[in-house]
Amino acid sequence: MQGTAYFDGEFIDLREAKVSVRSHAFNYGISVFEGIRGYWVEAAGEVRIFRLEDHLRRMVSSAKLLQMNDFQDVEWLTQTCCDLIRRGDFRENVYLRPILYKDAPDGLGVRLDRAPDAFLAYLFPQGDYVPADRPLRVGVGSWRRLDDNAIPARGKIGGAYVNAALAKTEAVQRGYDECVMLTQAGTVAEGSTENIFLVDQSGKLVTPTTTDDILVGITRDTVMHLARQELDLEVEERVVDRSELYRASEVFLCGTGAEIAAAGEIDERQVGTGKIGPVTQRLRELYAEAVRGQLAGYEEWNTRVTLPRGEPG
Repeated sequence: MQGTAYFDGEFIDLREAKVSVRSHAFNYGISVFEGIRGYWVEAAGEVRIFRLEDHLRRMVSSAKLLQMNDFQDVEWLTQTCCDLIRRGDFRENVYLRPILYKDAPDGLGVRLDRAPDAFLAYLFPQGDYVPADRPLRVGVGSWRRLDDNAIPARGKIGGAYVNAALAKTEAVQRGYDECVMLTQAGTVAEGSTENIFLVDQSGKLVTPTTTDDILVGITRDTVMHLARQELDLEVEERVVDRSELYRASEVFLCGTGAEIAAAGEIDERQVGTGKIGPVTQRLRELYAEAVRGQLAGYEEWNTRVTLPRGEPG
């Protein structure tokens, strides 16, 4: 089985989950979603889901932007996602994708109040999203990040990811691993699907503000917390100019999929030594422990799902 899904009130094989072609999610991108990782811990027989409730609370908050109010019960969403992981029974790292969306309406019309709300979630095994064994080649893209008054980046809105797809595709076709997207004002926003940090020449950790058209990332929040509490680093949220990336001693991208990925060069300019820098490396180590429930003091970030005994199904 390639994956498993919760769809239309049932747990089913992922291949059987079918959304109507009349759905507003399909026709207009009217949906919100989350990407959530679960880490398999063999010794405990558990999948440890990282910051599950935080992700689901953000999804509910995103849904309000699109006038979706039928699935506000985070406790029920949490239990359903845990049941899905248990039924999936994958004894390896997994990726969970819950989606709130506008389903098929009675008539046509691009309106938020025309179609009923619906919920689905699916699960599948997931390895690395970006190369994990080397620094990335990154380029500043020509596609600007969507403005908050167009489609708010703080909501993980399905249709908005056309913007990310244009930017990422351009980057890959130019020979890069990832891109940096700029705001309409020309300052740094984020990667295609990751937040961005730099270590400036004074050793301070810097990241764009939440008003710079970024997704207010849960991995971003995790990084800032670990940097302050575990590394005693000063962390500054502020407007970041493009040229600051070229002068930084370290730059890294972070997100649920990418985890923490160092940038070795940006626009053919070497970042620092061109290798994974010491701050980035230490944060990678702390993050790897935290997501698996192995970092003392941060166990509450993990939702533990014990898989059934016996052979995986």
